[in-house]
Amino acid sequence: MAHCNTILSQILKFVSRHEFESLANRHHAGRSFRTATRWSQFVTMAMAQLSGRISLRDIVGNVSAQAHRLYHLGSAKLTRSNLARMNENKPYSLYEALFGKLLHHCQYLAPGHQFRFKNKLYSLDASTIDLSLSVFPWADFRATKGAIKLHVGLNHNGYLPEFAVITDGKTSDIEVGRTLAFPTGSIVAMDRGYIDYAWFNQLTNKGVFFLTRLKSNACYKVIERHPIQKNIYMTAPCQ
Repeated sequence: MAHCNTILSQILKFVSRHEFESLANRHHAGRSFRTATRWSQFVTMAMAQLSGRISLRDIVGNVSAQAHRLYHLGSAKLTRSNLARMNENKPYSLYEALFGKLLHHCQYLAPGHQFRFKNKLYSLDASTIDLSLSVFPWADFRATKGAIKLHVGLNHNGYLPEFAVITDGKTSDIEVGRTLAFPTGSIVAMDRGYIDYAWFNQLTNKGVFFLTRLKSNACYKVIERHPIQKNIYMTAPCQ
């Protein structure tokens, strides 16, 4: 009987198994594994993420239904207790390092943005992710609500994330924005959560252009006007 690679198998080919195992050995804590491995954990959590699973029981049940395909992925079925223990005790730094490796590989393959200007273009934004305080008591956000915040900088060359930072839900957008360094001549687009005039001055001094929206209570004075050239389009024409 002919074997056909699954879509998940094709996706996982982008992850070098040799690099993964090297990172797994470097970012290891506690006793060595007997049967469970970090690769099995990675495959299991990737399946959970792509299929929208919502609990450990749901994740393990879904993987068990696909158990006959795991061999071809180089993975093994994990029990609920094994998966829970690995998620809780093993260093997350493995996946942080893996993200860096994958991003580095993808940056060489990414096409440029489709705007007429040649400057590098970045978009900054942050999203609040609601969490249950009873399940995640460390994610204190409001009196009866838990949350974390995901801060992402998107590079429009290939629409790849230039960085991704997870903070508690109370961390402001600009607090993370101030820590970022952009190359001279680049353009940064952001919303009003990043308004900080001292930071804008630092960007200007570094030769970085920025685009945002003013707050309704902003005090400003127009010192110069430029005519609009109506026949010039900033974006490439529709294909």
